[in-house]
Amino acid sequence: MKKIRKAVIPAAGFGTRFLPATKAMPKEMMPVVDKPVIQYVVENAVASGIEQIIIITGLNKRAIEDHFDYNFELEMRLSESGKDEELKQIRAISDMCKFVYVRQKEQKGTGHAILCAKDVVGNEPFVVLWGDDFFYTKGKVHCQQLIDVYNKNGGSVLSVVERAEKEDSYKYGFIKHGEQKDDIIKVEALVEKPGPEAQPSKLATMSGFLLSPQIFDILEKQEPGKGGEIWLSDAINRLCQIDDVFAKKIDGKHYDCGNKLSYVIANIEMALEREEFNGKLVNYLKSLQN
Repeated sequence: MKKIRKAVIPAAGFGTRFLPATKAMPKEMMPVVDKPVIQYVVENAVASGIEQIIIITGLNKRAIEDHFDYNFELEMRLSESGKDEELKQIRAISDMCKFVYVRQKEQKGTGHAILCAKDVVGNEPFVVLWGDDFFYTKGKVHCQQLIDVYNKNGGSVLSVVERAEKEDSYKYGFIKHGEQKDDIIKVEALVEKPGPEAQPSKLATMSGFLLSPQIFDILEKQEPGKGGEIWLSDAINRLCQIDDVFAKKIDGKHYDCGNKLSYVIANIEMALEREEFNGKLVNYLKSLQN
């Protein structure tokens, strides 16, 4: 069984739900407290042993590359000012792992974005993570939970969480599941944004997958679907027919930072995890109830 070494992060979208903030700034660079969303995603991957991050970029995404690159002028200024802790923090961002950037020249869907990474990933399983959402966990990080299932069962692994609200059925993909053992479920199909009438379960796919390299062969032959785009969910459905696909209920709190309310909540709750903010922020939030 091959080691999981690489993660692909599609980050070429326009981020229209956060306009005008994302007119010139990538949505993946929106800060949660003092770190961009995509940095939480990368740190999650690195903490699980990922060695190479492949970011699929597009127009106006240069800020992502700059963030994970060295900034020698800034480092020199920090060093001269004796700001050793800040210097250590920004150097650590660039030293986390190896970064590769692949340009998606056309917006042709999530499946097309993944296909752009084929030559870099090669013939090995890999993780797909989205650049605008993440799980916060106090135990094993999200990526490691997926890798543990893969190491035990092989195949591909989808992240799922329970979503019972009617409005969620229009936002996420939901799995049709078969046999379940503990929190690991055999996936029979994935239904993208089904609506309440067609929703096959309450288990929604969130925040990424661990995929077999077979997905590339499927995507190369796949015809465009809804909106003329190549959908990753369609390819995963095909994968379910020829190989094992599992779902793992993720132990952690999910933050969808492409959703405005969830983004605001992420900032508040992640700040509450920080000792420097916790007391004053709690007092402020309590004062709003008066």
